[in-house]
Amino acid sequence: MGFQALVRWLLPKEQHFYDFLERQASAAHEGAAAFATFSAEGVAAESVAASVQAVEHKGDAIVHELEEALAKTFVTPIDREDLQKLSSQLDDVLDLTNSAARGCVLFGVTRATPAMTALIEKLVACTVILRDALPNLRNHTYSALIDASRVLRKLEKEADAVYREAVRGLFSDEKIDARALLREKQVLDDLEKAIDRCEYVSDTLINLAVKNG
Repeated sequence: MGFQALVRWLLPKEQHFYDFLERQASAAHEGAAAFATFSAEGVAAESVAASVQAVEHKGDAIVHELEEALAKTFVTPIDREDLQKLSSQLDDVLDLTNSAARGCVLFGVTRATPAMTALIEKLVACTVILRDALPNLRNHTYSALIDASRVLRKLEKEADAVYREAVRGLFSDEKIDARALLREKQVLDDLEKAIDRCEYVSDTLINLAVKNG
């Protein structure tokens, strides 16, 4: 057993760091669910963006709480580098969701296209898995983390196929004007990146399962 592992084993651990990560995962799902309302009939992009922005502010506050706690804590339940990495990746999911929602307002997307709706649904599904999987880190249920990661990878591949087909359709449509192409692709890009970040979280969780299991 290395010195740092020995110290971590001997001294009391600050378990509330798991709370921060679990709250971030819940916020990521809350932001995705708020964005999903854009697919409903008659829902304005401005109201959706405002709802997602409010959740994003909540997520930023959790990140600041975690960073302040790290600065005051000597022994953490997992390596502080892993804590910061997970926190940053979860924050990226919410930030990119917010960027996609704001992009709808900025670029004048008044209604979600079928491809956007499909990607939003994949994002919601991914964030549900993250929200439900994070407590397994606290409980050291590492096999459950690995199972969740497999499902996330499958969803990411499906989302990637939706994204590629949507972009191909945009560029092959000779009737679409450049402005419409640009605004739709920008929103699709942010949604695809948000789903990618969910897979990054998945990869980190697998590494933690291997390291600590």
